[in-house]
Amino acid sequence: MGFADLSIAEIAAEYDLPIEEVYHLCEQLGIGYKTQETRLALEDAKAIISKILSQTQDTVTPASRGD
Repeated sequence: MGFADLSIAEIAAEYDLPIEEVYHLCEQLGIGYKTQETRLALEDAKAIISKILSQTQDTVTPASRGD
């Protein structure tokens, strides 16, 4: 398994989320971490980002898209 060279803090910053929310996603997905600087395995980073994106899409409604 390769490493994504992304930390929890970097993912939080990239997606404008609180660190605690990314911690919560890690716990939901069963991803171990020690600190916000923990470097994530590629598959773990992809799982977190996928979850973030799916949650973002769930909150977008036709009215908010301008449809």
